Amino acid sequence: MKILALDTATNSCSVAATDDGALSAELTIRKNQTHSKHLMELVHSVLEIAGFGVADLDGLAVTIGPGSFTGLRIGISTIKGLAHALGKPVVGVSTLKALAWQCGQTSHLICPLLDARKGEVYAATYRFNAGQLVQKTSARAMIPEAVVEDIKSPCVFIGTGARLYRQSIVAAAGSLAHFVPAGQNGVRASSVAFLSMPRFEANDTDEIADLVPHYIRQSDAELNFGR
Repeated sequence: MKILALDTATNSCSVAATDDGALSAELTIRKNQTHSKHLMELVHSVLEIAGFGVADLDGLAVTIGPGSFTGLRIGISTIKGLAHALGKPVVGVSTLKALAWQCGQTSHLICPLLDARKGEVYAATYRFNAGQLVQKTSARAMIPEAVVEDIKSPCVFIGTGARLYRQSIVAAAGSLAHFVPAGQNGVRASSVAFLSMPRFEANDTDEIADLVPHYIRQSDAELNFGR
């Protein structure tokens, strides 16, 4: 099975292609530009390196949030456009789950954190159980201190929020807090691809029309409109 996966949920942009359960190619960049300027170029480059074209793909996967409002729309719109044009199935993957998966099968609790701005993070907790990544708490937007209050056992923190608020987390959680190396805090599209595989194999895919961003909280524009 050949899968093309995208992540545009944060300030990095990642594209990966897998074939028969193995990574064929992956490119990740970080630029101070909208992802729409370079996403398709990355897609073309990844497929060229992988050695197959869009017509050869069996499925498409993308992060659906939480994350940057604009970034999520770009990635999801791109995948929906490709799915419509190619008639291929799609799977949406939680950004937080993709980060948690990157911690490997640790016995510790895993807490992915994404910088949500305004002094908050998007957070959830996960744990590996018999090789399966199980979500323990729902995704929420909250201040980092509130996240750490609920941590009562050794926990691995990962993501842009973990990097940004590391000192506060250590001050509150002490020796219970563990962190991944600095270079592993970004979402990798290959993680999105690997998480999508069991769903493709089980024909548990998403309807293209139902593939929408999971923002968790309202945008400033929505809040201002509400007022």
